[in-house]
Amino acid sequence: MKLSPERRLDLAVAACAAVVYLGALWNGFALDDRPQVVFNPLLADWSGIWRAFSASWWASGFGGQYYRPLTVATLVLDARLDGAPWFHLVNVLWHVAATLTVAALARRWAGARAGLIAGLLFAVHPVHVEAVANVVGRGELMAALWTLLAVYAAVVRESPAWSGVALACGLLSKENAAVAPALVASAWLLGVGVTRPPRRTMVALAAAWAAAGGAYAVARWAVLHTHTGFADIAPVFQGADALSVRLTAAAALADVARLLVFPLTLRVDYSLQERTLVTSALDTRFLAGVLCAAIWAALVAVAWRRGRRVEAYGLVWVAVALVPVANLLFPVGVLVAERTLYLPSAGFAVAAGAWLGGLRGRLAPVLVGLGLLAAAVRTAWRVPVWRDDTTVTVSILADSPRSYRGPQYAAALLQAARNPARALAYYRAALALYDRDSRLFIGAADAALALGQPALADTLLRRAAAVCGRCSANYLNQAGGARARGDSSIADSLLARAGRMESP
Repeated sequence: MKLSPERRLDLAVAACAAVVYLGALWNGFALDDRPQVVFNPLLADWSGIWRAFSASWWASGFGGQYYRPLTVATLVLDARLDGAPWFHLVNVLWHVAATLTVAALARRWAGARAGLIAGLLFAVHPVHVEAVANVVGRGELMAALWTLLAVYAAVVRESPAWSGVALACGLLSKENAAVAPALVASAWLLGVGVTRPPRRTMVALAAAWAAAGGAYAVARWAVLHTHTGFADIAPVFQGADALSVRLTAAAALADVARLLVFPLTLRVDYSLQERTLVTSALDTRFLAGVLCAAIWAALVAVAWRRGRRVEAYGLVWVAVALVPVANLLFPVGVLVAERTLYLPSAGFAVAAGAWLGGLRGRLAPVLVGLGLLAAAVRTAWRVPVWRDDTTVTVSILADSPRSYRGPQYAAALLQAARNPARALAYYRAALALYDRDSRLFIGAADAALALGQPALADTLLRRAAAVCGRCSANYLNQAGGARARGDSSIADSLLARAGRMESP
């Protein structure tokens, strides 16, 4: 059977999206993969698929009040089929599907050449590595795909029912899919691809979205209203006033711009000390972020005035998709995280595809090809960083030397290897960088108990109590780690001391 040129281009795009992530099949589980996959009781049997819809993303008491049952259900299915390679393969397949949808949208709006370039750029963009190569990035991949499909169903197919279904699936995968209606409205306002649909279709779409959003909100409330977790907020925002939060968020736009346009330097961690609080509008970091926002606005205006509506829409897409994680409206759990740029980068790929696809001249294809090849090499080279906890920790220590996360994770690895003396040294190094995370004190107390220093452990636990008052979840987590390495007596002692610290 002879394939059409369109299908051949799709195969090329899909192949590129898969090939650059082949190294992920040798990855294991790292960082948040462990609580969500390795130690998640929902993944123990088939019933977890439907029990996921009555459970929070994190176990009660561990913070992050999120509801992502569809993502969990797919992880349950993966657990029934195979080990870590299968989880990673499924992530790659979600990425391939999202890539093909980006290519289809760009091709529909700007032609075959733009679709090919947009698809290839999205396939190999280095900023996607964290989402694809780390199993818990599944939520980003699924939410992005369903959002793309919701836009495609509304703008291209004008199908309210399918757009509503896609929105519902996106919300059940991760909360940031809520931007889908705004992305569709932006397409209508900018006149991308099609004229504004009839009023009847618009009303039907609004009704479908309202039904999907309402059902999701009810289900989310029913599950999480008794959840005992704490508010998830980036450490840099702890104790910060509203103005400083917004100034810091605006400064982070420089990181976003760099990661989308020139992602040569990638980091696992952008936490406190690496990205400190901005308290003045005269801070050069804030000014750099404002400059990036101004350049973005100028590019949108220029593209619009020149009639390059797809380019303008792609740039608007970036901003709309970034809003839920930008900390400009409200603070979230991270200041900057590469995984959160997965959906915004779809707009960047569409805009770049439309622009580059319109270039003429003999050198244009060569330069575009070289750029895509460089991006593919960077992506493939980055994938093994997410092989396991050790490779991630080494990456943080090398790339983010001012972040306390590197010493913290190194200390946890050393404790698991029954080397409490070096673990305590790394905890002290982490505390020298940041002393407002109770987990550092509790982990150090665990190491002190293993070294036979109960007085030091008590001192550390008192400091933990001063930071967070009742730290039950952190105590339980640390005690669980002690039991896992065979130190049940230390786990009991840690919990007993915690009880005394928290008693009124």
